[in-house]
Amino acid sequence: MTSTSPSLAAATAARPPAASRRAVDAPTRMFHWLFALSFAGAWLTGDAERWRALHVVLGYTMAGLLAFRIVYGLVGPRQARLSLTFRRLGGSLRWLRGAVASRLSGVDWRRGQNLLTPLAIVGMLALVVPVTLSGYATFHEWADGEWLEEIHEFFANALLWVVLAHLALLAVLSLLRRQNQALPMLTGRLPGRGPDLVQQNRVGLALLVLAAVLAYGSWEWQQAPHGLLPSKALRGGDHRKRRQGDDDRARAPTPVQPAPVRSILV
Repeated sequence: MTSTSPSLAAATAARPPAASRRAVDAPTRMFHWLFALSFAGAWLTGDAERWRALHVVLGYTMAGLLAFRIVYGLVGPRQARLSLTFRRLGGSLRWLRGAVASRLSGVDWRRGQNLLTPLAIVGMLALVVPVTLSGYATFHEWADGEWLEEIHEFFANALLWVVLAHLALLAVLSLLRRQNQALPMLTGRLPGRGPDLVQQNRVGLALLVLAAVLAYGSWEWQQAPHGLLPSKALRGGDHRKRRQGDDDRARAPTPVQPAPVRSILV
């Protein structure tokens, strides 16, 4: 047993690493995970008034990340271009029409699996705009009533369902192909031989995006009177409580003052 251990160790050391190729650059992956964390945090803090300040900041962070992704999708490398995603989206719609027309007989399911992913991505990116706009309008009370808040909640729920569908699709594909489909978004690489699909990783730009998000969060923390963590007095909560108190005092009836008692003494 002892005599074979050195040979096994030597064989393991001599074995070349598994071949892989770069498929996703660092800025795209940084955007993906920062966006996912921001949405998860915003969803978890959406119903609690004491988390309102953090909820608003996370919403603004999502909007800023979306702006970066649009710019990077216009001037970034080919694999990060939004035009490529929209071309794949067109293929997804054609595949869906063909599947419905053929009543699911003779459908290329493997091609459909690849095409459904960009459909979910475009859906998520498209829903961010109404979610953030309705949230901004709700926070700044652009209108009376609760209809703005209901619109914000509707789009937030729609975005949640698209995210869950995307995660479920990744899980199903991972089981069918016996390969973790989310791993390339962590490592940026796909298994297999061949040239890199992305020539430059652009780590510096990814770190710049992370630094911008952290700097914005730090600035908002300093601007908030009590920080972004729960406290008894948040900007939005105090404002609403003060206004509600003013309205209650305005609606309260004016107390009747007793008539002055005249002295009967001369």
